[in-house]
Amino acid sequence: MSTPKNRLSGLLGHFLPSHASNDVGTVNHHTLSPTFFLPRAAAIEPDAEAIYHVTANNKVLRRSYIEAADRARGLAYYLKKHGYKRVGILAPNTPAFLESIFGIAAAGATNVAVNYRLKHEDVGYIFEHSEVELVIVDEEFVSLLDSFKQNHPNIPLLIDTDTDATEGELSGPFDDAVMEGLQYDVASGNQGWSGLEAQAPDENSTMALAYTSGTTARPKGVEYTHRGAYLAALGNVIESGLNYHKGRCGYLWTLPMFHAMGWTFPWAITAVRGTHYCLRKIDYPYIWHLLKNENVTHFNAAPTVNTLLCAAREAEKLPNPVRVTVAASPPSAHLFEQMTNLNLHPVHVYGMTETYGPITKGYHMPVWDTLPIKEKYQKMARQGHGFVTSLPARVIQTEVPEGTIVDVQRNGLELGEIVFAGNICAKGYYKDPAATQKLFAGGVLHSGDLAVWHPDGAIQILDRAKDIIISGGENISSVALESMLVTHPDVLEAGVVSVPDTHWGERPKAFITVQAGKQVEGKAIIEWAKNVSGISKFMVPREVEVVPELPKTSTGKVKKNVLREWAKGADRKTVQ
Repeated sequence: MSTPKNRLSGLLGHFLPSHASNDVGTVNHHTLSPTFFLPRAAAIEPDAEAIYHVTANNKVLRRSYIEAADRARGLAYYLKKHGYKRVGILAPNTPAFLESIFGIAAAGATNVAVNYRLKHEDVGYIFEHSEVELVIVDEEFVSLLDSFKQNHPNIPLLIDTDTDATEGELSGPFDDAVMEGLQYDVASGNQGWSGLEAQAPDENSTMALAYTSGTTARPKGVEYTHRGAYLAALGNVIESGLNYHKGRCGYLWTLPMFHAMGWTFPWAITAVRGTHYCLRKIDYPYIWHLLKNENVTHFNAAPTVNTLLCAAREAEKLPNPVRVTVAASPPSAHLFEQMTNLNLHPVHVYGMTETYGPITKGYHMPVWDTLPIKEKYQKMARQGHGFVTSLPARVIQTEVPEGTIVDVQRNGLELGEIVFAGNICAKGYYKDPAATQKLFAGGVLHSGDLAVWHPDGAIQILDRAKDIIISGGENISSVALESMLVTHPDVLEAGVVSVPDTHWGERPKAFITVQAGKQVEGKAIIEWAKNVSGISKFMVPREVEVVPELPKTSTGKVKKNVLREWAKGADRKTVQ
């Protein structure tokens, strides 16, 4: 590694103008890129802890901001030396993944992070479609690229061994590349960060391709720009309260970094010089260990992850509050009550891959604390209002010609589609102009989520358009029915889909899992729903099936498409 003096000189050089200019435009304007946050953090607080991680060889790794910035810089110069402009990432939440996000962008390249839980043919499709020239891959997942390598033998792999060593026998090709890049920087003039693109020349250029899950079609590559990622990250700093407390933020990486670029939190946490607690996998006992023993102040997780965390044997009320940004699927009021009782305070946001992750927040109003407890948590479970860095979220009518934009009434009753506009809407879909045109039909970004718009301006999701159950002319929200079912004391999770009915057209069927140590039959849940729950009779499911586990995506969403196949009698082992 370079000396501390050279490192700081390189960092400080980044903040100084490269040449004098009388052009006012260069004084009162700079291009926006969240890559800038890493050299800035290292210049302000070089010894602050940037990374905490238990490595694949079971060693505790602690890395400072100056060390993390050096490694990202080394990777950037390695990529520049070899001319790579499109770089894939296939890894869990490791330091190498985090450093790659910054290093790839600093080299003026585009990153393509892929879900390692996908089938090998889907991984191969994404890397082919995105035209990657190099893949940074964790050693555990190299085999996922076997078929890709057969078809593309000339595309190199840069393997990360995820150990505590940066040199020597335990280090790997990724560490070697970092060292090669640092040496290349020295040999080519020792420019440090000033020789890289921490501020993108064009803030509207694509810095990342975030691929959708592709559960019903081929994944689509969502184009993230430097400007959009910068503003989305700043929005998350504000809306998730990353800089609200004394001391420094400690962020636990339960959310996959590959999912919508970790909702831009790799940049947001770095912007406030917080500690990234990296995790190779979700391990609830270990998460509770970190919550109790480390300086974890924040994490992000889908409702299903929070449900299982609250149900873990190790769960107990924490002495200090932890802010939990909740999204990915609509949460229930019951879950928010459970979390709050453990001192896990929900920050309810909503968004999609096409909006860099979160774009709305359910703002907690002080007057809610005077409401009955159930009503309070019901209001907290709404998706709320548009982010501070976005324009207001809207709900529009669906029974109109495509491209026609007419708002629904703000009465909390009329159902419509959520749409967005503003700074943190993605640029479009890579190499798919038809899908891009459909996404932005009428000059707004279409979510496909159905919601109502309340008089106070808050939106509330009722379902995806394809998940609404129409039974005898009545619309049944699977989300609302799931939220009711999990209030039963023996039910842990619930997933609801429609099944055909000769009389009503469709009817709901529920799949549930039960709390540890509990036993309950589906018939008992149906009777409870009819006589105790208080829901309308037409919403009561005709069938409730108890299953060991619900099928979920990598981000914790219940796979409704799989549940529909199960309901048709598909083989549970082959359809997952």
